[in-house]
Amino acid sequence: MGLVSPLQSLTFMLETFKFSSNVSRVTLLRLKIPFFPLCTAAPGSNLNDNECESSDSETEWERLLKPFDLKQLRRSLTPISPFQLCKLLVLPLDIPTSMELFQRAGAQKGYCHTFDAYYLLIDKLGAVGDFKVVENLLKQMKDEGVVFKESLFILIMKYYGKAGLPGQATRLLLDMWGVYSCDPTFKSYNVVLQILVDGNCPRVAPNVFYDMLSRGVSPTVHTFGVVMKALCMVNEVDSACSLLRDMAKHGCVPNSVIYQTLIHALCENNRVSEAMRLLEDMFLMCCEPDVQTFNDVIHGLCRAGRIHEAAKLLDRMLLRGFSADARTYGYLMHGLCRMGQVDEARSLLNKIPSPNTVLYNTLINGYVSSGRFEEAKGLLYNSMVTAGYEPDAYTFNIMIDGLCKQGYLVSALGFLSEVVAKGFEPNVITYTILINGFCKQGRLEEVTGIVNSMSDKGLSLTTVGYNCLICALSKDGKIEEALQLFREMSSKGCKPDIYTFNSLIHGLCRNDKMEHALSLYHDMFLEGVIANTVTYNTLISAFLMRDSVQQAFKLVDEMLFRGCPLDSITYNGLIKVLCKTGSVEKGLGLFEEMFGRGIFPTIITCNILISALCRTGKVNDALKFLRDMIHRGLTPNIVSYNCLINGLCKMGHIQEALNIFNRLQGEGICPDDITYNTLISRHCHEDMFNDACLLLYRGVYNGFIPNEVTWSILINYFVKKIPRGERFSKNYMVEFGASSP
Repeated sequence: MGLVSPLQSLTFMLETFKFSSNVSRVTLLRLKIPFFPLCTAAPGSNLNDNECESSDSETEWERLLKPFDLKQLRRSLTPISPFQLCKLLVLPLDIPTSMELFQRAGAQKGYCHTFDAYYLLIDKLGAVGDFKVVENLLKQMKDEGVVFKESLFILIMKYYGKAGLPGQATRLLLDMWGVYSCDPTFKSYNVVLQILVDGNCPRVAPNVFYDMLSRGVSPTVHTFGVVMKALCMVNEVDSACSLLRDMAKHGCVPNSVIYQTLIHALCENNRVSEAMRLLEDMFLMCCEPDVQTFNDVIHGLCRAGRIHEAAKLLDRMLLRGFSADARTYGYLMHGLCRMGQVDEARSLLNKIPSPNTVLYNTLINGYVSSGRFEEAKGLLYNSMVTAGYEPDAYTFNIMIDGLCKQGYLVSALGFLSEVVAKGFEPNVITYTILINGFCKQGRLEEVTGIVNSMSDKGLSLTTVGYNCLICALSKDGKIEEALQLFREMSSKGCKPDIYTFNSLIHGLCRNDKMEHALSLYHDMFLEGVIANTVTYNTLISAFLMRDSVQQAFKLVDEMLFRGCPLDSITYNGLIKVLCKTGSVEKGLGLFEEMFGRGIFPTIITCNILISALCRTGKVNDALKFLRDMIHRGLTPNIVSYNCLINGLCKMGHIQEALNIFNRLQGEGICPDDITYNTLISRHCHEDMFNDACLLLYRGVYNGFIPNEVTWSILINYFVKKIPRGERFSKNYMVEFGASSP
């Protein structure tokens, strides 16, 4: 007689699959496996009488947990049902044990795994991130013809999300249609969309959403909310707002979360008027905003300088029963201080039930920024401390920074000594503020004393501190000392950043050390620092000034290759050099390229091209170009018109030049000395001296003060005409001070 069936099942469960936890009788009862004493022996077994007798003093469980003959037990195994396998997989078994259990059960003749068994095992594998085995199991399910359910894919997708693999989750969603013949519902799409947003892949989310719509899957309110958040994350706020209008087409009504998402994004993009309209819609739709929503709008209004509207919204918020928090008051106080209304900010502080140190710091910063240092000190010592709010390092640093920015460096040092005497310990930021202040004024000798004081307190310079010193030394022409500090940074554990390299490259270019500047530029990448537009503009401008046009354009190509955007400064430099070398058409091509890249040219760019066209005699093209620029929204200045007037005068078109001159006042542009001198010179050149003097008289009447160039033009003409025996009215010369008394 062999071992009884209950013992076989129990042995299979306990030994073959290596239980690590204690098993109770209750567990077996739940599995519906009966239990019997272990002294029932099978034929050929090695159990002796002593072993049977030992069961009298030991329970059957204690006996089972002792080592026994595995080979014999495995030979006596009975088949396990899918139901029993699922019950075992629910237990806290480790992965190898669960896999062995699953594989042995699957190896039984006539046995087929159920969906539930796959689900339980995949759940365990997903929890530990073993996705390769999960994918193999999915293929096995497909080969075995197991009918897939959406819940399994949602489970796997969520584990992909937890593991930071949003791309795998998206791929699995697509495979549901084509590979596993399981139609996903809105649930699967919502899970993937949320994973993409949480995994910082918001650009993919709209594509998944539109795939959802194209397949006829109806979105839910949650779907719209997640997609809108994704669009807002990539600054496509208009697209997000258009989805709000599309919700009704799909039978969805926006909730508070959707409104809050859009309002926050609009305020972040300085579109607070639209945010306020949405807030009104929110009230009409009976969606209750939270304090954060009010704070977003109040913050947006304050940033736009609309303080009174922000204050009204606060009143409305309080009337609706909301309690304003420190952020609400902080935004309002900061907005008032920015507008110079520091006294109003102080009045608001007095109305706040429980102000905190941050609010006091905001007001102190407002006083300091307005140059009202004594009132800031009064608030600090007489109000803040008296009210029981302890000033922190940030409080004192605000005072010191404000004094330094106003150039009151001696007062800043005096205030520091004052608060140190009261027990304040200056930190690295305090010293960095002082170093920056003295460096900006070029007082580098005094900076040495500050650095020494810093070292005496056991504090070391940070990267910001080194940058202040390196920038000041580079501007002062002391590039070798700046480079020495740069080498010192690494030895002191400070990693140079883009500001460090840009300061040094600028200093080297100013000192005509272009090879060293280029070498440092290449060293940046070895240090893991990526060059930015400032870096390239510095190098390009330096090469252009030295007429190294080819090298400059090589850097432009490298700039574009590395994905660094060209700005108006880059384009202006390139257009200027092209115009200087006579390649005006190429300059115009670059000008159009600016528009193509979304860079709106400045009037400086236009003036470079207008000047070049006039210089090459293409005044009509210059006039047409100016008209085009006005249509594109650019406003010409006096430099623009001076170029045109000069170009027309050189071509002898003096009347057309005067027509432009006469239009200036109507356009609100005041002619300058260049305008008058250009026209006076041309009138003299055309032997129209009386007209030149009349123009001068008109200019003086309108506030023009003749300069040395003006008198030089008139006197030179006057002297040239004397040999010809011509005489001029003395009244002109006396009136304008050109003749001697």
